[in-house]
Amino acid sequence: MILKRLFQFSHSISIPTTLRPFHSSSSSSSYSSLSPALSESLSHFHHTLQDYPNSIPSYSSCNTLIDNLRKAKHYDHVISVHSKMASVSVFPCFTSLSALIESFVNTQKPSFAFGVLGLIMKRGFHLNVYNFNLLLKGFCQSGDSHKAMDLFCMMKRNCLIPDCVSYNTVINGLCKGKRLVEAKELFKEMKGGECKPNSVTFSALIDGFCKNGDVEEGFGLLEEMEKMGLEGDVFVYSALISGFCSKGDIERGKELFNEMLRKNVTPNVVTYSCLMNALCKKQKWKEAAQMLDTMTGCKVRPDVVAYTVLADGLSKNGRASDAIKVLDLMVKRGEEPNNVTYNAIINGLCKEGRVDDALGILETMAKKGKKPDVVTYSTLVKGLCGVGKIDEAVDLLNLLMSKEFHIKPDVFAFNLVIQELCKQRRLRHAKRVYYTMVERGFPSNIVTYNILIDGYLSAGKLTKALELWKDAVDSGISPNAATYTVLINGLCKMQMLSIAKGLFNKKRASGTRPTVSEYNTLMASLCRESSVEQARNLFQEMRNANHDPDVVSFNIIIDGTLKAGDVESAKELLLEMLNMNLVPDNITFSILINRFLKLGQLDEAASLYERMVSCGHVPDAVLFDSLLKGYSLKGKTEKVVSMLQQMADKDVVLDSKLTSTILACLCNMSKDVDIEKILPKFSQHTSVGASIKCNELLMKLNKVHPELQLLVA
Repeated sequence: MILKRLFQFSHSISIPTTLRPFHSSSSSSSYSSLSPALSESLSHFHHTLQDYPNSIPSYSSCNTLIDNLRKAKHYDHVISVHSKMASVSVFPCFTSLSALIESFVNTQKPSFAFGVLGLIMKRGFHLNVYNFNLLLKGFCQSGDSHKAMDLFCMMKRNCLIPDCVSYNTVINGLCKGKRLVEAKELFKEMKGGECKPNSVTFSALIDGFCKNGDVEEGFGLLEEMEKMGLEGDVFVYSALISGFCSKGDIERGKELFNEMLRKNVTPNVVTYSCLMNALCKKQKWKEAAQMLDTMTGCKVRPDVVAYTVLADGLSKNGRASDAIKVLDLMVKRGEEPNNVTYNAIINGLCKEGRVDDALGILETMAKKGKKPDVVTYSTLVKGLCGVGKIDEAVDLLNLLMSKEFHIKPDVFAFNLVIQELCKQRRLRHAKRVYYTMVERGFPSNIVTYNILIDGYLSAGKLTKALELWKDAVDSGISPNAATYTVLINGLCKMQMLSIAKGLFNKKRASGTRPTVSEYNTLMASLCRESSVEQARNLFQEMRNANHDPDVVSFNIIIDGTLKAGDVESAKELLLEMLNMNLVPDNITFSILINRFLKLGQLDEAASLYERMVSCGHVPDAVLFDSLLKGYSLKGKTEKVVSMLQQMADKDVVLDSKLTSTILACLCNMSKDVDIEKILPKFSQHTSVGASIKCNELLMKLNKVHPELQLLVA
């Protein structure tokens, strides 16, 4: 079905196969963007050189043409005219050379512009600050802040005093290059010199610090700025609001937003989008939607980014239907969704398992003339895998690789399909997809190998897994930390502990530190083999290697220690865990409670249970089962009744095992106890909000165990 739907709209999108290159020639088509006067002058220049090679255009006419082209910002033509002038030995004046620097800078060729400086000096002209500022701008725009800084130092060495534009250009470039220490040094230099920092200086620094996560530093600069009598504009406030929101401090962001309004600084679409994004992350949908309305009310038109922020936030938090409403609203208000918008909603629908609805959005994209990209299709592949439609995911991959399709899948899409096939133990199919991937020229990566190795190890096929390991090494792909983890985990599951330990030691000997996960896997395997002492030695080694154990590490060692009968050491481990500020989880408490119950230490188990509940953990059915058995065995009817009530309050689902335990507890109670009065209502697993009454539970129990005659017909 998916193939038919994709074919239907894949052909409805027209895809340009070639791009028309820019030609710097005398043809009229290249002058279409010029004014009539400029077009005529340029045409006359080229025709003169072509048709009358002995009649060279005059020095003044050539330089005037360059100046006029520069003013009109036709930089490619400036470069072309200069090239032709040089070929016929007409030398440019200083203004023309400055125009050439400007042209190279604005066509992203700062290195060529730098070469023009040498030409200026060769012609006997003096360099000025304006020329250097142009070059500083060029290097900073191209992301080469190192060359910009070198050029800035060259200016000072050549007795050219940088002006505010020079400082601000370099500071901005350094901030964008995350060289904030150097930017701050220049800022201090400005404060101590004649060129004092202005609003542009502060704006660049604040934006740089905020994007680097140093929001408090940026906020301090705003305060310093205000002390100098300068006021922050919308860009300064937006940078700070974005910075605070990115750190999750939405309240500070709101405070700054309100301060903007008090100071009559009008927020722009970026300001609103930052706040909306933060509100979405906090799942404050109502406020985010209100922010969209506030924008419109303040005559700030929400752009595609603002709508996409809201749609993406909703999609990521399981509210794809609301995200579709946002999509409809933006179309209604005349804002065209882009691929990012559509992809966000498709991703949300796929996460909710609504792949057919996601395909509907894909069709909408096609009808609107939008070309789905590799992200779109990879998301769909992931969605199909997520709902178990692996065969359709494979069909989609094959479709994308066909000649009729304009988008080719990436390695990520292949890996998703291979991983799902491995999960379903369809290893032959997984290997076939892998070979197809390689044959079609899609280079596999270490992630692909890790997935396949894990699949074969999970299926108990060690030889195949090791062949893949060798294949990866032979292909020049270096195993990463995840590869070792996959192998160690797989070998431990196959009870090949000696090989797993050997691999673990090999990794350690190579200078690569084993991960906490690898330590945990080995410790768990050692505990299963009753080699608790070895596990504890490994636990201590992990700590000596400056690897902080996690909750899982402690759970494994506590469980192994208790099984070995060493209760006191287990208690010490729990205290050690708390001293490291590690919060015990459900598993920690369950391990301890179950073990104390088995040892007959009911009071200790009950104390731990109370502590578990006070920590906000919800016991599972297995733990309730153990507690009920413990209380019932000791004849503590009140505790059994209390436990049943707590289970009902926490909506514990009654499976067959737990139901049987409740039955056993009821049978052990005194005949004087009115079971119908003490037994609470339990939620049914099949119907949310429904409940099961005492007599219904008794009827079910009676049906399972008629020999007890709990109810007499």
